[in-house]
Amino acid sequence: MPRSAGLVLAVALDAAAGDPARLHPVAGFGQLAARAERALHRPSKPAGALYAAALVLPPTLMARRLERRGGRARTVVLTAAAAWTALGGTTLRRIAARMADLVEAGDLDGARELARSLVARRTDALDGPELVRAALESLAENTADAIGGPLVWTALAGPAGAVAHRAADTLDSMVGYKDARHAEFGWASARLDDLLNLPVSRATAAATVVAAALTGEDAGRAVRVWRRDGGRHPSPNAGQAEAAFAGALRVTLGGTNVYGEVVEERPRIGDGPRPDVDALRRAVRLSAGTQLVLAAACVAGAARWR
Repeated sequence: MPRSAGLVLAVALDAAAGDPARLHPVAGFGQLAARAERALHRPSKPAGALYAAALVLPPTLMARRLERRGGRARTVVLTAAAAWTALGGTTLRRIAARMADLVEAGDLDGARELARSLVARRTDALDGPELVRAALESLAENTADAIGGPLVWTALAGPAGAVAHRAADTLDSMVGYKDARHAEFGWASARLDDLLNLPVSRATAAATVVAAALTGEDAGRAVRVWRRDGGRHPSPNAGQAEAAFAGALRVTLGGTNVYGEVVEERPRIGDGPRPDVDALRRAVRLSAGTQLVLAAACVAGAARWR
C-alpha cells in the first residue's frame, strides 16, 4: 500500500539522517508564519482564527490534491517526504542524550544553552536536576508531538494529515501562549493543536506502555500512573505521555517552571524520585521504542484503512 510504504521509508530516513540541518521546510514555514503574524496580529480570536486557517489550509489542501492526482509511486514518495519532514524523533533523542552528557560532565552552561532548543521555559537559572527534568518532560511530550503526530495522522489522512498536524503544531509553538500578546490571537492555533493531538497523545501513551515492556521498564506502573495522573497537566494532551513516561521510568515529573516572567507550578506526575541522568538516558531508549511501536501500528493501520 502506498501510504504504508511511504511511512516505512519516512521512518527509515528519520533514523538514518534525522532533521535536515539546512533548508528544513518546517523552518521555512515558521519564518512565513512569523511574517504573517506581524501582518495579521490583532488582539482578537477571529483574527487568530484567520491566521491559523490561512497558514494550515493551503498546504494541507495542496498535499491532498497531489496525493489524489498521483500514481502509486508518486504517492509513496509524497507520503515519505511529508512524514519525514514532520518527524523529529532522531534529532529529538540526540539532543536529549547530549543534555545527559553535558549535565553528567558538569557543563551546566552548555546544557542550559542546548536546553533552549528543547524547552520553552527559561533555562538560565536551572541546576543539573532541573535541566534533567526539563529535558525528560520535553522528550516525553515531543514523543507525542514530533513522533506520534506525524505517524498517526499520516496513517489516517496521508500526506495531508502529516502536513496539517505539523503546521498546527508549529503555530501552537509560536503563538499558542497565554501572555498578553497571544491570549486571544493564539487561541485558535492552540485549540486546533489540542484537537489534532487528542488521539495522538493517547496512542503515544499506549505505545509507551508497550515499549516499556519491550525495553525492560515498568509497564505496569506506566499504566497506573497514566490512568491516575494523565489528566493533571494543564494541557489536555501533554500529561498523557508524561505520565506514561514517569510511570515506566519510576520517577516524578512536574514542579516550578518559569516562562519569561511568568512562574507556573505544575502538578506532580508520578510517584518515584526526581529524574537523574540515568533516567534521562533510559527515557531516550524508551522514546525510541515508542517510535518503533507506533510506526509498526501505523503502517499496519494505514494498509487496513486503505
